[in-house]
Amino acid sequence: MVPVQRVPDPANPGSPVPGPDPAFEYRVVTLGRETSRSDVRRLLTEHAEYGRWELARVVLYQGGARRVWLRRKIIRVARTA
Repeated sequence: MVPVQRVPDPANPGSPVPGPDPAFEYRVVTLGRETSRSDVRRLLTEHAEYGRWELARVVLYQGGARRVWLRRKIIRVARTA
């Protein structure tokens, strides 16, 4: 399992960590060029189904490597007692 990283919002790289909306946490996954599209799809599907992550951004680099930003809503529980 990849640890959760606090990274700047990919839509606004100059913004402070964790991004313009602190209601989301981001995870950056870097995949090498040897990773097939079907393996990437399986990995992202597992993150979405079991970790409740959603796709925020994908960058495909010239050498074939991919960098994927996933995000999920941070659920804050209010104290009741």
